[in-house]
Amino acid sequence: MDRRKFVSALGLGLGATALAACGQKEEPAKQDAASTAAAGTGQGQDGAKTYEWDMVTTWPRNYPGLGTGANRFAERVEKMTNGRMKIKVHGAGELVPAMGVFDAVRSGSAQMGHAASYYWKGKHPATQFFTAVPFGMTGQELNAWVNFGGGQALWDELYAQFNMKPFACGNSGSQMAGWFNKEINSLEDIKGLKIRMPGLAGEVIQRLGAIPVQMPGGEVFTALQTGALDAADWVSPYNDLAFGLYKVVKYYYYPSWQEPGAMLELTINKEQWDGLPADLQSIIANAAEAENQRIYDEFTARNADALKQLVDEHGVKLRRLPEDVLMALKETSDKVVADLVANNPEASKVYDSYRSFRDSILPSIAVAEQAALNARSRVLGREEDI
Repeated sequence: MDRRKFVSALGLGLGATALAACGQKEEPAKQDAASTAAAGTGQGQDGAKTYEWDMVTTWPRNYPGLGTGANRFAERVEKMTNGRMKIKVHGAGELVPAMGVFDAVRSGSAQMGHAASYYWKGKHPATQFFTAVPFGMTGQELNAWVNFGGGQALWDELYAQFNMKPFACGNSGSQMAGWFNKEINSLEDIKGLKIRMPGLAGEVIQRLGAIPVQMPGGEVFTALQTGALDAADWVSPYNDLAFGLYKVVKYYYYPSWQEPGAMLELTINKEQWDGLPADLQSIIANAAEAENQRIYDEFTARNADALKQLVDEHGVKLRRLPEDVLMALKETSDKVVADLVANNPEASKVYDSYRSFRDSILPSIAVAEQAALNARSRVLGREEDI
């Protein structure tokens, strides 16, 4: 794959442009046509109010899985509303920079956003729990917590203070531990490395002597190529193949200690959300739920082919992190989370719910999914992979 053509096709312009002037709160009896258009609303031929909203994302336009999932969500909503709501999806940098999504939705400059909540740890540390916790829950377990363990109510409460309504809208499943420009045989090999590692995991590797770097996915290839990064956690084989990371680094490590399941979020400006009729709110909620599962399914299917290509066709060296490194990562992860919640009641409240739900399902998981995977692995002669 020619990287320049690929990058061009995805529209990886990451320069920030001016925020679109839309999303003003409507006063139905007083607004004129110009102000109505600015608010992203109009009127259909049957007299029903129509909505034209902007969704800003942290992904390049049309990026496999993440960007295309946002596109599918928008298409679902338009079809389910029979055109009453149209959503224009913008890739990173088209309306706002990748890391400007939170503020754009919060302010109403864009009505919707699609991202990962751990990017916003600078806004509130508790946001990280809704993407991934090191050695934490898998994607399916996260879905169960959000839908049946009280996670959604806590998410709503947390984001309401930022004028936003959140939904789960995708999961990349268990990710890889990342790409490295050298073999990792001990903790000493990690020290001093500049590693693209967002969220809680970034703090973990920092305490172990590495240098965490947070950057949008569209910048990772160049950073690895130029030496600005020594290693990078991006997503998993499907997305890593698409970015061509194998061209600049060859060591590909597992297991996913940092993101056993990585949930993606749909955010909506709360004033805009509250102003929607109930049927459109229901449609958006159901479209998000459907796309949440669709993206998860897509990664499960596509990762298999992508991993095979990386190893068989591109000479990628697949490696497992040493056990002592994993143990050090686990011990440090526990300390990072404990320190995070110690002096933050809101973060503590969210994590207490997360941990309580995780602990409550572990016995069932052990005799169901985990036992089934272990048994299958033994039968197929691949017990070392589980």
